[in-house]
Amino acid sequence: MDTWTTAELVRLTGVTARTLRHYDAIGLLAPADTGGPGGQRRYRRPQLLRLQQILLLKRLGLRLDVIADILAGGLDELAALRRHAADLAREQDRIARLAATVDATIRQLEGARAMAPETWFDGLDDPHRDDARRRWGRAVVERAYQAMQDMTPEQRRAVPAEFDRIATALAALRAEGRDPGDPAVQTLVADHYALVARHWDSEPGAAAYRGLGALYTDDPRFRDQYEQRGAGFTAYLRAAMDAYADTRI
Repeated sequence: MDTWTTAELVRLTGVTARTLRHYDAIGLLAPADTGGPGGQRRYRRPQLLRLQQILLLKRLGLRLDVIADILAGGLDELAALRRHAADLAREQDRIARLAATVDATIRQLEGARAMAPETWFDGLDDPHRDDARRRWGRAVVERAYQAMQDMTPEQRRAVPAEFDRIATALAALRAEGRDPGDPAVQTLVADHYALVARHWDSEPGAAAYRGLGALYTDDPRFRDQYEQRGAGFTAYLRAAMDAYADTRI
């Protein structure tokens, strides 16, 4: 068999017809001819060999534009693979740092020494920062990042310790049976509000502060951490924050 239609090539290689059309559109793999009824695409042995090279290089992780340069003779295949290996090494390093960050976070949630804030974003790239911007707004996120950069290492280490102090004291008052609106509880919530405000674009209004309390109960990342202080603690904290927003903001 010296000629294959698109349908036959799809069955032979597993490459979709849409992919073959795309390869043709970008000049990577043109059919031998488009004759026959309806301008049907036909491929011959040279095109099959070229497709084999494309799939092999693609399997190695090379981008289509790089593959096109290699097949056109404009880029040495060995040089391209070495460049790709360097990219993989950098990505491997980033993933290793990210894994260390996740491991440290797990240890923190299990009660080990708190992480310094400067390590919270280690290994995280721009898409994660963009997600934060979408959630909170660009101004809030950029102020938080800048505030973190402006801190001394000692100040950065003090942030999680201060959150921990407030949560521990609130848990103790809850164990005593204090209502979320109790003056002693509200004094601690005032400390929490002040700590949050330091990293906000401006002092959060009542609606924003209540929204933060809702995030604590609705987002498992926060809820699971706070629930380690006792079942129902997150809802108690949210109620205390709502009371503060209603009476003091």
